[in-house]
Formats: sequence, structure tokens, C-alpha cells
Amino acid sequence: MYFAVQRDKADARFGGDYALFEHDPRVVGGMVWAVYTEGLLPAPDPHRVFGWKKFSWLTEDWKPDYPAVIVVNPGSPCEAFLPTTPPHSHAWTQYAERKGGPSDQPALRTLRVGGPLHGPVAHGLACGAHIIVHHGRPWNSLAYHGHGYRTERRILRKSWGITSHQEWQAQLLALLATDDRISVLEFVLGLRRTIAHDFGGQVETGYWLDAAAGVLGARAEGGTVLTPDGATKTAPAPEAETEARVNHVQHLIGRITRYEARMRADGILGESQYVTSADAWDLGRASCMARWGLSTRHGTLPEAEAAVIEAGRNAARCYESWQDFSAGFILGRCLHFDNDKFGSWYQDMVTVHRILMSDPSSPWLNLSFR
Repeated sequence: MYFAVQRDKADARFGGDYALFEHDPRVVGGMVWAVYTEGLLPAPDPHRVFGWKKFSWLTEDWKPDYPAVIVVNPGSPCEAFLPTTPPHSHAWTQYAERKGGPSDQPALRTLRVGGPLHGPVAHGLACGAHIIVHHGRPWNSLAYHGHGYRTERRILRKSWGITSHQEWQAQLLALLATDDRISVLEFVLGLRRTIAHDFGGQVETGYWLDAAAGVLGARAEGGTVLTPDGATKTAPAPEAETEARVNHVQHLIGRITRYEARMRADGILGESQYVTSADAWDLGRASCMARWGLSTRHGTLPEAEAAVIEAGRNAARCYESWQDFSAGFILGRCLHFDNDKFGSWYQDMVTVHRILMSDPSSPWLNLSFR
């Protein structure tokens, strides 16, 4: 459940979630504690943020000075007033002991009201579905709240080093900048695309390895290259340096082919398919980063919406289908984290991919990729 907290205290380094109680003339004593379920949270407001607690917290940490009544989803058609003091607190304990409710387990959840189901925003949000579905959150909720304001800020700070609007915006732009990205991974994948285009078919791994070595060797010889500033002469590279680059690239090609073989065995890639680009890894995270910026109030709703749309637009330019996009995302994630173990970094995404490619309510089955 979510509840409003005092933002200034939540922002304090050693602060906590300070709940805000409200006055309601409909109850004896006047004070209530307003809590919300995930699908009925108010629209994001820069000055109003929410904490998050599991249901069992009501029975474990309830304080005597808290209001005697909780109002669930105030102002909605399903508004409910629930007493919390004895003897009613015994019922809370019983319910808390039952299993059920959000548990951060993989699940496809959809907001039928309050979340886009069609159009460019929905398409961009669906590009972040690997991560969102993995954590069991609604895939089409742009107004992301996660584990509450304070926890989300801590996660963003520890995982990404983001503590301000400027840092969030810079990271978001970097994830979206697929056209400007130069990486060894995209070099080798782009080389295979070129070979496949030129020869009109499958690319043998041996030929791919030799071609990569040839391109790097030619570059190492030096010569005139075109740059934004014009023609520039480059000196030949040392032989040892060139050899190290070739070994690194060929090792990477070997890793890619092993992951692709496993993805074919697991049904993520078709028998003759291969990954054309790993840009999906960044674009999927960009879609999520837009939401994370909103949950931490490092970004605004218009900024988040614009970023989500751009993530979807860039994805449609880079890939042919949701299946292609998914394979690119999984490859990028695994090359960063899995270390060729085919462990949870890989298996978790196989689970999510299967959910999104089979559930009748999946956005991947209801939204055209292009």
C-alpha cells in the first residue's frame, strides 16, 4: 500500500517515511490515514510523494498515536473505511499472514484505467516491459511509484549515481542516443549485418571472425580517415595493440554466438535468426529510466512522456518486431551481467519473454511494433 509522506523529511539523509494524516469529518475523532492501492494512486505531483509498505507492516509497526481509521483509496468508487484498533487489529494480523498481493515476482499486470493501452506512449512503455514485468509492476503505468519515493531515490543513487534532475536527464539522453553510440559490440553486430546484406544469407562464424580481424588490421595500418573536422591522417598502430584488439573482438563474437545458440534453444530466436543490435538494452532501460525519474521527482511527467515516446520511436527504427527487440535486450543484459553462466540474469529474462510473447493481454501481442 502507498501513503503520502512529508517530502522534506523523506529527502533528509537519515530521514524515514513520515506519514501524513488527514482530517475527515465523516469519522469519529476526525483523523484518518489515507492509503492507496497501486492502480488508484493520484497523478504525480512535485510536492506530493508516497511511501510504500507491505500489508504486514500494519500489524508489525503500528503505533498507538496513529489514527484509529484507515481510508483506502479515498474519493474513488471503491473507497473503504477500516478500523485499526483492537479488537479489529486481530483481523489485520490474520489477513497479513495470508499469501497474495504484489510480491515483486514476474507478472504481466495492466492498468485498464489510467494507463495508455494504445498509441506512442503505450508503445514506448512496452519497450521497458522486460524490467517492469520482471518486478510485477503494471507495464503501462507511466506514473511509476515502485517501492515508494525514498526507496526509489536510494536505488537510483546506488545503482546509477543519480541524485538530481541534471544527472537523471544526462543519463536518460545517453540511453536514448543510439545513433551516436560507438561500441565494440555494435561494431561486431553491424559488421555481421553488412556481411549478411551483401551475401544475402547466413553468416558463418568463421567468416565473421576473419572479417573482424581484417577490418581491424586494415584500420591499424593507418592512413586517411574522415572525421567531423575533415580528413585526418592516422599513424599505424603497434602490432601488439592490434593483436589485443582482434583477440578482444573475436572473444566477444564467440560470446554472442553462444548466447544466440542458447536463445534459439529456448525459443527466443528462430532457427535462422540472429541479433541485429543490442541497442534494445539501452532503449528498454531508457523507458524505465523515464519512469524512475518520475517516481523520484528528478523528472517531470512531460519529460518522462517525451522520453518514453522517443524510446519507442528509436526501437522501431532499430528492429523489425517485438521478438527481435527482446532478443537484443536479453543479449545486451547478459553480456553486461551474466558472464556466460546462463544464470538468473539470463533465466529471468527468458521467463519474462515467454510471458510477453504468450499472454493474450500482453502489449507485445496487442501493439504493432512499427
